[in-house]
Amino acid sequence: MLWFIINLVSIYDGEYNAVISFFSKNSSKFLYSLFVFTAFSFFSLTISEVFEDYIKDEKTKNVATKMLYIFAIIISLVTIFSILKLN
Repeated sequence: MLWFIINLVSIYDGEYNAVISFFSKNSSKFLYSLFVFTAFSFFSLTISEVFEDYIKDEKTKNVATKMLYIFAIIISLVTIFSILKLN
């Protein structure tokens, strides 16, 4: 997270080419992919706890949790593959 915050500040006001150049580095790709995976994992666990607390029907709770995990995996993979395709 610290890496992401420091680098986000450095590219925040950057031009398009500077941002693409930043994400074209292999180390940035790897660390950002790790950050995205961790962020969506934390998001999924947090929301699933809300489902546990507020959804009483077990079937609905299980479906909602599984859909949430599928959504988190798909969005993470799409983001990671998009970053990996940058040159």
